[in-house]
Amino acid sequence: MTTNLFEDPRITAIGLFYEVYSGLTGRFAVQLEKHALSAVEFEVLMRLARSPGRQLRMTDLSAQTSLSTSGVTRVVDRLERAELVHRRACPNDRRSSYAVITNSGLARLEAALPDHLSLIEDLFTGQLDAEQLDHLLQALRIIRDAVNPCATAGSQPLAVTSEA
Repeated sequence: MTTNLFEDPRITAIGLFYEVYSGLTGRFAVQLEKHALSAVEFEVLMRLARSPGRQLRMTDLSAQTSLSTSGVTRVVDRLERAELVHRRACPNDRRSSYAVITNSGLARLEAALPDHLSLIEDLFTGQLDAEQLDHLLQALRIIRDAVNPCATAGSQPLAVTSEA
């Protein structure tokens, strides 16, 4: 063998990515637990809070997270019992429903965010200068769109067209 595949920089890149992801998610889980949220509950609430109308169709929420449609249903069920989210029927499609963040859900996020942002700054963004962070964000968006082209589904308001 003329090349050592074990030393391939692609293996190093994905290995470093896994190490960073694992380290961050472990630290985030501990921090979020202090606010009575799991990492996946936080992700769902954050996706809803950042979406137009603070809502997403359940299928779009699944596409934006690492959850299956049944996984989203289970998380939304839990959040709904905690009164952090409620469901709303889709007016155009009886098979669809929206998950909508409640004021209580927004308040829980607002309580968790200062600590969360501080941890992100300490362990992630604060390790990079502005140019490095900009390049990282560009690269992550390119990779995200390649591996999960539906990740932004429902995040843009639908265009309103009128017939003249």
